[in-house]
Amino acid sequence: MSKILKKEKNVVTLEFTVSPEEFENAVNKAYLKIKNSINVQGFRKGKAPRHIIEKKYGKSIFYDDALDFAVQEEYPKAVAEHNLDVIDSPKVNVEKFEEGQDIVISAEVEVMPEVELCEYKGIEVEKTEIKVTDEDVERELKAIQEKNARIVEVSDRAVQNGDFLTIDYAGFVGEEQFEGGTAENQSLEIGSNTFIPGFEEQLIGKNKDEEAEINVTFPEEYHSEELKGKAAIFKVKIHEIKTKELPAIDDEFAKDISEFDTLEELKADTKSNLEKKAADQAKIANDNNVITKIVNESKVDVPEVLITREIDYLGRNYEQQFRQQGFAGKEYDDIIKNFVDQYKEGARSQAEFNVKAELVLEAIIKKEEIKVTEEETAEEVAKVAESYQVEADRLEAFKQSILESSRAYIEETLQKRKVIDMLVAGAVFVEPKVQEAAAEEEK
Repeated sequence: MSKILKKEKNVVTLEFTVSPEEFENAVNKAYLKIKNSINVQGFRKGKAPRHIIEKKYGKSIFYDDALDFAVQEEYPKAVAEHNLDVIDSPKVNVEKFEEGQDIVISAEVEVMPEVELCEYKGIEVEKTEIKVTDEDVERELKAIQEKNARIVEVSDRAVQNGDFLTIDYAGFVGEEQFEGGTAENQSLEIGSNTFIPGFEEQLIGKNKDEEAEINVTFPEEYHSEELKGKAAIFKVKIHEIKTKELPAIDDEFAKDISEFDTLEELKADTKSNLEKKAADQAKIANDNNVITKIVNESKVDVPEVLITREIDYLGRNYEQQFRQQGFAGKEYDDIIKNFVDQYKEGARSQAEFNVKAELVLEAIIKKEEIKVTEEETAEEVAKVAESYQVEADRLEAFKQSILESSRAYIEETLQKRKVIDMLVAGAVFVEPKVQEAAAEEEK
């Protein structure tokens, strides 16, 4: 039997009892757990009867473990009895303990907070529109032009900004050549700022086969302790000078890079594609605007434990991004940990919003009784299976394995998708107020 003693915000204090019979069972479990670690003269280790151990060490030798067993048995029953949605481990306290009587135990536990939803149906949201301009089209064509550029060798002029060089170099601090400062046939794009500050600029005006001495000073934040802030000289030889040759943006260009015969056709198609992307981006922005406004206007005390978990989750994702970029060795562990720790320090507001959004959407799903059908689940499973390109003879078995391992996640994802679609469909989109404000300023 259990009861709720008090409830403050999302913290509930439960009280439940353990009968003498239930505690006796728990004591016996404790005996079986620890008997192998107790030495009693005259008995092989682990073979001493319970009453002999109790006589030698006292009955209380089993009580701590027995109370743990009793709580593990009775606490979940109390939670289920009061239909509590628990989000953290309980703080347990023994309130009354007398042999032969009911043991009284209290448990303080955090539960999911109540959500006070705003009036989300018909909520007004400023509409996001992304317009594609002629400048956008020109920018896209220039990007395509860059991708189709040829790198050609130059022999009749000196190095210019933007050129691609092949060089040998050797670095010296004083008269001593330093480790890691030497390379042969190294590629370098002038203006890329990939070398030490000042290095690339000093190669401008030099010629092919010319040798030059480049004077630089290593930054104070340089990764090598031996070189931080040190003046150095690099002896450089230029083997090749190459430049980027861009094709003219004309009808021939259109024919070379597309199925179109004229530049005008290519421009029209480019604009159409940009408008489709803009429409997709605007939809995502408008969906986010609706959800953000509903979340911000709803009220909920976000539990600290959920914020902490979300910060840890965001940190793990951030670390994974580094690992996927190739920073996988042990030599990167300390560097990545430092970046992740810094990221987590600034991630609190995002984590708090993420948790609040989750709680608000779950509350709306519950209120609107949004369900997912078997057909919808099966359709989503089919899409997931298709993305893996599984052989036809293994497809059904693969779908079944997805259902068995990920049904809850898939259904939850579909529920959220449906609730977001419902909220966006019910929103009223209005023109941004910026234009009105600007008009007032003109007056």
